[in-house]
Amino acid sequence: MHFNNAGCGLLATPVLESMLGHLRLEAEIGGYEASAARAEQVHGFYTELAALINCGPGNIAFATSATHAYSTALSAIPFESGDVILTTRNDFISNQIAFLSLRKRFGVRIVHAPDLPEGGVDVAAMAALMREHRPRLVSATHIPTNSGLVQPVAEIGAHCRELGLLYLVDACQSVGQYPVDVAEIGCDLLTATCRKFLRGPRGSGFLYVSDRVLDAGYEPLFIDMYGSRWVAQDRYQPLESAARFEDWEFPYASVLGCAEAVRYARRVGVEAISRRTPALAARLRERLTVIPGVRVLDHGPTLGALVTFEIKGWQAQPFKAAMDARGINSALSFRELAQFDFGDKDVDWCLRVSPHYYNTEDEVDQVASTVAELAGTAPA
Repeated sequence: MHFNNAGCGLLATPVLESMLGHLRLEAEIGGYEASAARAEQVHGFYTELAALINCGPGNIAFATSATHAYSTALSAIPFESGDVILTTRNDFISNQIAFLSLRKRFGVRIVHAPDLPEGGVDVAAMAALMREHRPRLVSATHIPTNSGLVQPVAEIGAHCRELGLLYLVDACQSVGQYPVDVAEIGCDLLTATCRKFLRGPRGSGFLYVSDRVLDAGYEPLFIDMYGSRWVAQDRYQPLESAARFEDWEFPYASVLGCAEAVRYARRVGVEAISRRTPALAARLRERLTVIPGVRVLDHGPTLGALVTFEIKGWQAQPFKAAMDARGINSALSFRELAQFDFGDKDVDWCLRVSPHYYNTEDEVDQVASTVAELAGTAPA
């Protein structure tokens, strides 16, 4: 039973077939020739994602991961000493580390907005910090990897638009699970992977770049020959589209697989997915909550399809191994992945279980029954 969709969703058959088909074509006629022969299908990556998140194809750049997209976006911002990055206490670990790296190299300041008592960022407090610090960048993770929290990214975006602040959103766990509309969110930059709830291949993701950012001339620090033109010996010219954030080398089979994954998700219906996945997760939380020795860790006014819990009497690896032995895919999360959140919750590790729309209610109940069994047989 695959309950690790927040790690990787299961590839849909059309995704697998499109990737295998392109690899066979590369083997038959050559890689450059295969990409040229499939140019129209490759363009489908941009048109499908544009339709999914409500933007133009020219606002989409391919990336090999969400972290690649995020770091490329950060590299385009000309940080200076004293600049402020305003973020939340639930930003993704790699994002938090990137901010610390920027602080070390450029002397930027990192300000974390506080959480509400019930969980999730205090948007009013964050807006006040925007006015106080006038940050160079505002950043938020839509759904953190370490809990089921869904952050109010559109509310944050409204304040960013009002103040003209640059706004970057990590939508790694939300694209494919919820409708994501960049116009509604009001973000300037958005990053995501394709391997999770979109059910695309590993090693693929994308960066959304708004017209405002493109028109302002933002470009990655190490711009590539693909994203620019060498127009004179001492001058290059970036492309007008988000392609300026791309590199020459593409894993074209993965690009085609991503296009098919988005197409598949749109056929299933993202609205329908956004109703089913949190409903399955809510059913699981309800059943886990009543198990003695189990503490569900998800807090917030809106919760998605990531369910996290701790269990008394078990260590992390043995418990994960026991779940694996019973045929249940899951994932471990540790304090080093969420220093603020896990510190607040006073937990060193938890198990993360993440259903998708193809999971069944019976499977959810079986997961809960397995956890109850293991809770009653914890090692001494």
